[in-house]
Amino acid sequence: MILLVIHGPNLNLLGEREPHIYGSSTLDDYVAAVEEAARPYGLTVESVQSNHEGDLVDAIHTARGRCAAILINPGAFTHYAWSIHDALSAFSGPVLEVHISNPNAREAWRHTSVVAPVATGSIMGLGMHGYELAVAAIARRLGLSAG
Repeated sequence: MILLVIHGPNLNLLGEREPHIYGSSTLDDYVAAVEEAARPYGLTVESVQSNHEGDLVDAIHTARGRCAAILINPGAFTHYAWSIHDALSAFSGPVLEVHISNPNAREAWRHTSVVAPVATGSIMGLGMHGYELAVAAIARRLGLSAG
């Protein structure tokens, strides 16, 4: 079973961009943490990051019928990318939205997620631990236990 991990715009700069908000961990660190959390459940992790909305829509389309679940941090696309919303709504497996920081504790424009209505759940504000929790939630939704 494949877990697709999607990271949106500017998340390629993790570890460098606003470390007081996002910490010092890099995107590679986050992907490695997901791989580690997924291993006991027998999930294979594929990861994609793009600063281009269409690339993420294509990745979601390609996941249909191939991937068991999607873990997505849409970055700024969270708040306005209806094409990502629509693509996720056509995906039949669990979708977990995750955010490193808590958008609801930040600027008002960050308080709306167009992804949340089509996500199985959302985890925010817990940094890397949020990603680990998302993997556990996905595994539970898929009926998998750690082995």
